[in-house]
Amino acid sequence: MSAPGGGGAYSFSLTTFSPSGKLVQIEHALAAVAQGTTSLGIKATNGVVIATEKKTPSPLVDDSMLEKVAMVCPNIGIVYSGMGPDFRVLVTSARKSAQAYWKIYNEYPPTRIMVQEIASVMQDATQKGGVRPFGVSLLVAGWDKTRGVTLYQVDPSGSYWAWKASAMGKNMVNAKTFLEKRYNDDISLEDAIHTALLTLKEGFEGQMTEKTVEIGVVQIPPEWDPNAVHEEEVGGKFGLIKGQPVFRKLSEEEVRDHLNL
Repeated sequence: MSAPGGGGAYSFSLTTFSPSGKLVQIEHALAAVAQGTTSLGIKATNGVVIATEKKTPSPLVDDSMLEKVAMVCPNIGIVYSGMGPDFRVLVTSARKSAQAYWKIYNEYPPTRIMVQEIASVMQDATQKGGVRPFGVSLLVAGWDKTRGVTLYQVDPSGSYWAWKASAMGKNMVNAKTFLEKRYNDDISLEDAIHTALLTLKEGFEGQMTEKTVEIGVVQIPPEWDPNAVHEEEVGGKFGLIKGQPVFRKLSEEEVRDHLNL
């Protein structure tokens, strides 16, 4: 008997390939991501921005408790599209990995190392019976002294890529088309934030306000000179280099100011 969803008998099995070479449950996980709110990220010359819609399921929900953009460690932040509970599990796992890395090396992990850790957890959920893939895609923004600012996307299969700009969620196709037209390699962080808001507005339902949008940034300070940092300063208090770029979420007042530009 054929199962609903187009995968036939293989749509119920995570660990069995279909005759066409697909793991159908991963495609279903990607469908869950496609039903999530739109999220995007843009890499700039002096930083990186991640942004997402933040909508409450009911007017009675306290929106101050909703978090779609999360800090993993001082130099790395994450945004998601898809299932919120799965995102919480991955953020908790990522934070534990960051602390374990800090205890060993006295500094927080480079962005790519953290992305590999998250992707390994997601890939592991595609290879075991009795589990299901994570129903989220992630955009990971960070800074490290080796690669500078970077933006990665991680999918339910455990695949990850570095991007200059990317989008995911229900308006992914239109958002990526818009980003392809607007993006250039010389874009500044301020322009990237403005472009992110314009991209979200393309498919936004209702009024866009500081309470319905969440933004996180990693900004390289104008005075930052990595070549001037002495080796003994690396891994200082709390595993940070003095004055280094860090991840932070924009306040509602800052988001409002950007919306009014």
